[in-house]
Parts: sequence; structure tokens; C-alpha cells
Amino acid sequence: MGGFFGVVSTSNCVSELFYGTDYHSHLGTKRGGMAVTSCNGNIVRRIHDITNTQFRTKFDGVLGEFEGKCGIGVISDFEDQPLIVSSRLGRYAIVTVGKINNIEALANRSFRSGYSHFSEMSDGELNPTEMIASLINQKTSIIEGIEYAMDSIDGSCSLLIMLNGHVIAARDKYGKTPISLGKRDTDGAVAATMETSAFPNLDFSHLRDLGPGEIVEISPDRIIQHKRPGDINQICSFFWVYFGYPSSNFEGINTETARYRNGQSMAAEDDVSEIDSICGIPDSGVAHAIGYSNAAGKPYLRALVKYTPTWPRSFMPQSQAARKLVAKMKLIPVEDQIRDKRLLFCDDSVVRGTQFKDITRRLYERGAKAIHLRSASPPIMYPCKYLNFSRSRSVLDLAARRAVETLEGKIVEDEALLKEYTTAGTDKYNAMVDIIRKELGLTSLKYQKLENLIAAIGLPKEKVCTYCYDGCEGGCRACRCLEEEQQDNGQK
Repeated sequence: MGGFFGVVSTSNCVSELFYGTDYHSHLGTKRGGMAVTSCNGNIVRRIHDITNTQFRTKFDGVLGEFEGKCGIGVISDFEDQPLIVSSRLGRYAIVTVGKINNIEALANRSFRSGYSHFSEMSDGELNPTEMIASLINQKTSIIEGIEYAMDSIDGSCSLLIMLNGHVIAARDKYGKTPISLGKRDTDGAVAATMETSAFPNLDFSHLRDLGPGEIVEISPDRIIQHKRPGDINQICSFFWVYFGYPSSNFEGINTETARYRNGQSMAAEDDVSEIDSICGIPDSGVAHAIGYSNAAGKPYLRALVKYTPTWPRSFMPQSQAARKLVAKMKLIPVEDQIRDKRLLFCDDSVVRGTQFKDITRRLYERGAKAIHLRSASPPIMYPCKYLNFSRSRSVLDLAARRAVETLEGKIVEDEALLKEYTTAGTDKYNAMVDIIRKELGLTSLKYQKLENLIAAIGLPKEKVCTYCYDGCEGGCRACRCLEEEQQDNGQK
């Protein structure tokens, strides 16, 4: 997915920028970059490949090249960033997080308007950050350009722009991704971050979260609001399920606490009489499992431990073979906690299903008597339209859609039929889950119910993006799902 950090200070801010950006390393594993406005007004930038080496080790040796009071940094799972853009609006650096579904159409529109070219990345795709910059540059001011870009794209985009020694922060139109502002009292430094985990150790106090579509400009001791938040705010639920770092808060709700509640609610609907121990799939499954264990009264034991020094997250590589290798190498079985045990694992989600199929096999080889899996989120039925989570090339990459195809004998696109599969407890839903259980070789498989996940997060459903589970687009008052709910309740 990716994450960013920006800071403006009255003194050299390179250290804060370096560590603040590094605190987003769990959000991406492909590229890391920093840009700083030097004292002479020039922008100094570095971008490194962090596919096999951590951000910190790539930048430790080059920090002496940076000096300035204003900077932005990014961890990206997709494209080279930050970009430095020279335009009629000035020379600026830009970082983005999001997804542009209509990027080819926007490029063709630009070509018809006389725009000459766009750069391709190594995989042949257009650079979405360059596309956002090109949209911004079509207007007469940066702020007007950001608004135009947000209105033009299908998908989402949050961004930071460094211009003239200031940082402009803009949250995506419907609030799919978070941006929080922080301030340090000792020197008046102001920072913008996606993960509030970046604040405490850098001595920043959380000021507030940006609202959907809000645009602000930050400088020491000053925050200027250029655009007020919109009415529709719907943050991605996966920040609490998987993306978010345990110490981060989103919309005022702590990630770790929400995961405890989520695990508790799964345990409340389970019979654990045939379970010996509760285990979590590291890292994001652990808190869900601890919540489950505490509520179920069963011991939490680590049957799998993560080898953290060198192995990155496994969902990032585009190659299935690479994902499988990383998933295997980073998780080491603890045989004393496996042999002759009936194990219940909590994982954040079941997306493709291929990784846990291998885990199940390895656990049985080490003597497990039974393996139960509880997914902390509902079945993933739709590839994400808003973030680069699960960049599936086909719906059949998703375990749930493969199971639906098996049951129906075809790829299902009919929304009414899919709703039967996304509604927990229906015959079709139960049949789908059982096919996935058999594919993964599990004793039992249960998914968290959507309503229970929403309750664990603690926000109204219309303020949480649930598209990947139920196809609900935008969470806005015009949303198809909300209209149907109102009709069912006689409100329309």
C-alpha cells in the first residue's frame, strides 16, 4: 500500500524525517524515498530499492547529503517516489498513496489536450504519482489542482507536496486513507503522517486527523486550512484488521484495542471445548488471537514464530512463487507447541488462501491433531478499488471467488447472486466457506461477521469502507447497499 511522513521545523529536520518515514516501513517493501528543501531553496532527493533491504539501512549512510527545515518521505510498494516536478506552479516534490483505476483514460485525455508524455515504470505501467502531478499542473494553483486531481480519478489518492519550504497535505476525497497532524512544543515543528505511531518517540503530540478531502498547509507553529473536509468519510477497515501498526490510532480508535475486541467477538460465537491452544499468525493476527484467547479462556501459545530480522511481508511480491517463499521462510514452527495439539489460529484475513494451505501442511507434518482457522475479517469477495491491497489480476485470485466459481460453474458477476455469498449464514455462504476449508486442509474455518467487525472497530458502517467484503462502494449516502438497507427498514 505505502505510507508517508512530512515535517516542517525551525531547525534541521532530517533526523525526524528519516525516522518518521521509517516508521511506515510495514506498509510497503518496494521503494523508499526522501526529499528535503535545503537552505538555498533547492530540493535534494534520494530514492532507494528496499525490496530486499530495509529503508533504514539504505538511508543511514546518505543522511549527510540532506540538510533543511522541510521534508517529505515515503515508503512505497509500487512506484519510485518522491517525484520532483517543475511546472508553471513552481518546483515541488510530491508523494502519494492510493490507486488510480482510470489512469490509462486520464493519460489519453491528456494526450488529446496536448500533454506530450508520461514515464513508464519498470513493469510497463504508468507512474500514478506523475499522473496526479500532471492533473495538478493543469490548474492555476496547487490547491485548485489538487481538488481537480481528486475529482478526476477513479479510486483514491492522499498526498504530500513540498513547495517553497512548506508542506501541503491532502487526504483522499472519501477518507480511505488517514492523515494525522502532530506538533512538537519544543521547537514548533509540525508533521503530517499516515501512522500516528511515528509521533511519540519523535516527541510530537497528536493534534487532529484530516477529514476526507481536506487540504492543509503546514509550517512551524502554523496550519492553514485550504479546503474543508467533505461530508463522506469512509476509512479502509483493513487499517484495524491488518495494515495499521498496533500503537497507531485512526479516527481516534487504537488498532491494537480494536483487534482485541475483534478477537473477543469471534470467541463469543465459538465452541472451544475441542481446542487446546489459541495461536496468532504473526504479526497482525496476534492481537486478534490474544483477544480470542482471553475471551475463550484458552491459553495463547506461539506455535509459529516470525523470523523478523530479514524477511519482509509476504503479500507485497507480485510473483506467487515469491510470496509463497517469503511466507514460508518468515514463519518458523515451534514443534513443542504443535505435536499432538488441537490448534486454533487467528489470522487477519484469507485473501488468496495459498499461504495458509502450505502452513496447514507443515503443521500436520509436525504432528498437529487438528487445525482450526478463524479469519479476523469476512471473506474477501472483491479486489480493492481504492488501495493497492490485493492487487489481483483476476477475481479468481481470491479464495472466496474461486469457491463461488466452483459452486456455480462460472465466474459470477451478478450482484444479487454474490450478495447471497457475502451474507453470513446463508446456504451459499456456508457452502463457499466449506470449499475454502477443504482447499486449505482445515478441521474448521470461520470468518468474522461483517457486523461484528464493524462493532469491534467502533465506527458506524457508513464511515468504514467494506467494499472488498460486500461490494459497497463509497459508503456514501447514495451507496447502493445503504439504499437497500433503508428500503428494508421502510425508511425510503
